[in-house]
Amino acid sequence: MKKLSYILAALVGLSMQFAIAQTPKGSILIKNATVITVTKGTLENTDVLVQDGIIRRIGQNISAPSGVQTIDASGKYVMPGIIDAHSHVALDVVNEATAPIVAEVRMKDVVNPYEIGIYRALAGGVTVSHAMHGSANVVGGQNATLKHRWGSSNPADIIMQDAPRTIKFALGENPTRVHGRGNGIQPRSRMGVEAILRNGFSEALQYKKRWADYNAAKSQKGNTMVAPEYDERLQTLVDILDGKIIIHCHSYRADEIYMLINVARDFGIKKLVFQHTNEGFKVAPEIAEYTMGASVFADWWAYKFEVYYSTAFNAAILQKNGAITSINSDSAELIRHLYHEAAKTQRYGGMTDDEALAMITINPAKQLGIDDKVGSLEVGKQADIVIFEGHPLSSYAIPQMTFVDGVKYFDIKEDKDDQRQQVSATEMVEPIMLTEENHRCMQDTEHLFETANALFSLHNH
Repeated sequence: MKKLSYILAALVGLSMQFAIAQTPKGSILIKNATVITVTKGTLENTDVLVQDGIIRRIGQNISAPSGVQTIDASGKYVMPGIIDAHSHVALDVVNEATAPIVAEVRMKDVVNPYEIGIYRALAGGVTVSHAMHGSANVVGGQNATLKHRWGSSNPADIIMQDAPRTIKFALGENPTRVHGRGNGIQPRSRMGVEAILRNGFSEALQYKKRWADYNAAKSQKGNTMVAPEYDERLQTLVDILDGKIIIHCHSYRADEIYMLINVARDFGIKKLVFQHTNEGFKVAPEIAEYTMGASVFADWWAYKFEVYYSTAFNAAILQKNGAITSINSDSAELIRHLYHEAAKTQRYGGMTDDEALAMITINPAKQLGIDDKVGSLEVGKQADIVIFEGHPLSSYAIPQMTFVDGVKYFDIKEDKDDQRQQVSATEMVEPIMLTEENHRCMQDTEHLFETANALFSLHNH
């Protein structure tokens, strides 16, 4: 039996190595480009050598090793692949809206690697996205960091396996509407949201102690203690407390942002990123001091009452106060031109080129815990690269080619026309205006408000 176990373990190990080995890796030499490294300045007339998916050299007059394709990028701009820290691309249903805490569900189990939205994101230079649970729950499901290896023969390739775990939290109106108004349970108020968080973490600490007591006692002679019942939901909360999972929290108002900062401090949680964060400019120093920063819209607000108060200077104010700041899409359409969204920070806040581009490259990489791998053009990092016609911050910029791990997944001149025209079966052909009811983060919760909406209509008539 023991021998059989060793054989099975060896076979599993071999299969895992085979799967990893099959992840596409490319080798290319990009010549004569203006290389925007983001972290180490902009280099004129410079070459980038990629071998086996890794950036090996950046400099001038580099010769292509045998078998490595050369791309002449004279007159063009080369930058790191764009990273979207808040996306729902490649997901269908995003809300497990059945309880205030659903930490046990995982988005990586339901990602569609063939979703046309991934290809369209590649056409906008986006190589990594953060596929998030929706905002119906105080503690939502675990998110997935995606590498945009669209159409890969191995569906598992779409998951960035070496990225840290992250989870979705939500404050304010979304969870109070779904659970308070929709189901008549806590939370119905912002106070209730805080209570859910504190009670949940307190229960997780008790769960952790029960396991610690059991593990300490089981080696003792004559011990008869029974192991506690395993609970995936509570174990995930324990992992958050132990710093194994990064929180990404849907938030708008300054008071609730500061509330979660205090909750995190009380429970020793340091890995926290705020999403949307429209009133972040009011508490920018606190966000800078106590969290991993904020991922914001460039200029979206006033689409519902709690997000009425904001400013297009939000990202710049956060950045100037020392908060790690990124610009995200939360939209299958906006993800295709995040470079335009980053450029808005130059109009509203006077960001430099590197500061603006950092908000869609190295800063979201830091917030996802992957900045040692992607987010800038540096020797040793993974070769997620975009070639632009025109400067990426110009309104005339057009991505030409997009590479993930050195493999070309988008080419504006060589890709087939029908590849661009494919329609997703799960999305409407015609876009509609953003409202609370059809906002992606609140998808599949509309039925909870049908009775309330009907009563409201009767009252007004």
